[in-house]
Amino acid sequence: MGISIEQRPKEVEKRKIIGHWEGDSVVSKKSKYGLNTLVERKTGLVFITRIDDGTAKETTNAVVERFKYLPEEYRRTLTLDNGKENFGYKEIQDQLQISCYFAHPYSSWERGTNENTNGLIRWYFPKGTDFETISKEDIQRVEMALNNRPRKRLGWRTPLEAFNLGVALES
Repeated sequence: MGISIEQRPKEVEKRKIIGHWEGDSVVSKKSKYGLNTLVERKTGLVFITRIDDGTAKETTNAVVERFKYLPEEYRRTLTLDNGKENFGYKEIQDQLQISCYFAHPYSSWERGTNENTNGLIRWYFPKGTDFETISKEDIQRVEMALNNRPRKRLGWRTPLEAFNLGVALES
C-alpha cells in the first residue's frame, strides 16, 4: 500500500494545525452505495459524500471533488485505512498535493477522529441503511448538523466555527 502512519509527521497527532484529515467509508450490506467521510483532525469539520459503489475510482473522485476547493495549506495530510476503496491514493496525492498515510490493518483507533464521526453519522443513518434511498440533500443536512454541533473540546464552538476561526487566524 502507501506510506505507513509511522512516517506521518508528529505534528498531526498534536491537533494544533488545520489541514490534517482522516478518511473512511460508511457502507451498507444492503447495497453497493455508501458514504465517503473526510474529517479534519483539529476542528472536526466533516465532509460527507455519497458514493455509488465502493471502487477506488469513485472514492478518489469524491475525495478530489471535496478537497479541490480548499487552499493547499488546509489539505496537508490524509490518513486512510487499507481498504480497496483507497487504492487511488496516488491520484489523490498528485491532484491535490496532499500526503496520504495508511493506518495499520485492523487499527481503527489510529483514525479515531474519523471513527468517532462515523459513529455520529450512524445516529442519522443506522446500520442497515440502504444509502441508495438516501438523497444527497439528506446527506448535506447531516453534514451541516454535524458541522454546526457545539463540541466541548472546541470550547463549545462548532466545527465550522472552529475551522473558520482557525483559517482566519492563520491568514
